[in-house]
Amino acid sequence: MIHIGEYNTLTILRDTEPGLFLGDNEENEVLLPNRYVPASFEVGDSLEVFVYLDNEERLVAVTDKPYIKRGDFALLRCNAITKMGAFLDWGMVKELFCPFKEQAFKMKKGGWYLVYCYLDEKTDRLVASSKTNRFLDNKELTVEQFEEVDLIVSHPSEIGMNVIVNKKHLGLIYNDNIFQDISVGDRLKGVVKKIRPGNKLDIALGQVGYRNIEPNAELIMKELEDNSGYLNLSDKSDPEDIKRVLQMSKKSFKKAIGSLYKQKLIRIEPDGIYLL
Repeated sequence: MIHIGEYNTLTILRDTEPGLFLGDNEENEVLLPNRYVPASFEVGDSLEVFVYLDNEERLVAVTDKPYIKRGDFALLRCNAITKMGAFLDWGMVKELFCPFKEQAFKMKKGGWYLVYCYLDEKTDRLVASSKTNRFLDNKELTVEQFEEVDLIVSHPSEIGMNVIVNKKHLGLIYNDNIFQDISVGDRLKGVVKKIRPGNKLDIALGQVGYRNIEPNAELIMKELEDNSGYLNLSDKSDPEDIKRVLQMSKKSFKKAIGSLYKQKLIRIEPDGIYLL
């Protein structure tokens, strides 16, 4: 099957005047116009191509690399506004259409917008939508606490920055956990810091996943989570108290909380340690 809006590896079937006809193993065919034909080829060779509808609504294969493909998110520039909607630059000859009904806010020429690309089943056309939240679902999570995840910065809120998690879920980075400049469309690494009731995801920035924290630090993080973010222990605590609560030496405890403090995961107060 030839998939619209995706990369397809197809076989060269024949060389014709308008270009090469490519096919899959189900006898489906698509034209690769002359402008995209490689300098050297043989019938029977395989080519990786992107397939979409051209300006005349014909199925066509190209070797161009779009900025976004079907089922993906990307930050795109609006090139034009018409009475039908907006047309976005996605690196292809034919621009990507975003109808007014799919615009979270009315788009303007020259503006940049985070959009999702999907196939309109009625027309077989690729369409963009800036209403990205409706393509995300937190009902059944595919991530766990402390797991490292891929992020796309979605949109700001009063309490932080909304992010797309692994292109599937919606998460939030609270303002007090943002220690760098981030903008809509940025692609980052993060960690699932906490899963709240309703499968709401609290995200922390960084590639140092909790799994990569030394074992003693990971144990302290779990104890903090289990005790509402507070432990009545500090670097001044009696070694026996530390051993009783955490089953580790005072030396190991100080090293672990030092590591967590440097990563801005905890704060250390005279009365104990607090989860940030």
